[in-house]
Amino acid sequence: MNKKTGLFRDAGGRDFFWTFALVTSLFFLWGFAHSILDVLNKHFQVTLHVSKAESGLIQTVVYGGYFLMALPASCIIRRFGYRTAVVTGLLLYATGALLFWPGGRLLSFPFFLFSLFIIGCGLTCLETAANPYVTVLGHPRDAERRINLAQSFNGLGWLVGPLVGAWFLFGGDGGEADIAMPYIIIGVAVLVAAALFARAPLPEIAAPAPAAGSDGAAASTRPLWRRPLFLCGMAALFLYVAAQTGINSFFINYVTETSGLSNAQAALCLSFGGMGLFMAGRMGGSWLMGLVRAERLLLGCALGAAAAMGVLLTGQGTAGIAAFFVCYLCESIMFPTIFALALRAAEDRREWASSLLIMCIVGGAVSPVAMGAIADAGHIAQAFSVPLLCFTGIALYALRLLRGGGRA
Repeated sequence: MNKKTGLFRDAGGRDFFWTFALVTSLFFLWGFAHSILDVLNKHFQVTLHVSKAESGLIQTVVYGGYFLMALPASCIIRRFGYRTAVVTGLLLYATGALLFWPGGRLLSFPFFLFSLFIIGCGLTCLETAANPYVTVLGHPRDAERRINLAQSFNGLGWLVGPLVGAWFLFGGDGGEADIAMPYIIIGVAVLVAAALFARAPLPEIAAPAPAAGSDGAAASTRPLWRRPLFLCGMAALFLYVAAQTGINSFFINYVTETSGLSNAQAALCLSFGGMGLFMAGRMGGSWLMGLVRAERLLLGCALGAAAAMGVLLTGQGTAGIAAFFVCYLCESIMFPTIFALALRAAEDRREWASSLLIMCIVGGAVSPVAMGAIADAGHIAQAFSVPLLCFTGIALYALRLLRGGGRA
């Protein structure tokens, strides 16, 4: 048995490689859905004449869907299983995407927000099911490595989204951009994926029980709200998504206002530069976690991202773009690592814990509006004080894990 195959084998010798590969395709789909929002944000500012703060509502409705749908998604998993939760999520995703066809004719900002809310509810089901599922498709010791590897394909979706968005939204002249077409294409593709998952084998796998007499066994008798490391993990995940969403939302604004690049050029920088490094970081992070403790790697990345935000506050165009690239590389491992470390503290309550962690993605609903208001009142660079505070909080969480020795 080679090392690669061993990553997907459990203690009993069962091989979950093909199941892992199938579920990993979902990570690409929701990465694409999120990253195209960052181009849509700027597009709505230009074509619908909304302010930066108003355009931040795009992320608010998507991530608000995470908050409202996370617990129902957990109930679907517990009652009907992972397959039903995935298919439900894909159908909601496709419905919201296809609503962009009438939306493209109405050109109503509230209607677009409603469509994006439906997409957000669908993505919630997918993330609530897929994130904890990949952590148990093999030996528990490799959970952080598996979720980082799966999230690498999420990074690929983040790379492709701005490219597709720039092609359709910034490739034409102003109002001639076709806002509906990319969503119609992805809606049809997601319907095909729903049909595939409805028929594909997807085994139901329970999380391994903690060994008798271990710290984990003692922790498993306590409710989640009495587990400090799980609660800290929830807070860290909220801060991470707030930082990531805010940075992505105003990347194009920052680059165009401080460096003189066009919207299309800034979108290409976001795709090939930012998201390319983001994907590479996740792939490299999965390998690094075989050598370095996940908590220690998380601390280093949080400090690096915070330093990058400090550079962005200066408002320097060229230096700012370089700082963005450093930040995307540092961000790459944060979400899957925080998620897996928090689930470690949850142990036997993984489905319930997963839904609570997914609810923390609502952090993405808060920061874009706050950053947009700061940018409207002053300079775009000042808005990046918000993610600076978020990354500082994540660094403190990593320190807490290192000093606490991983005890729940």
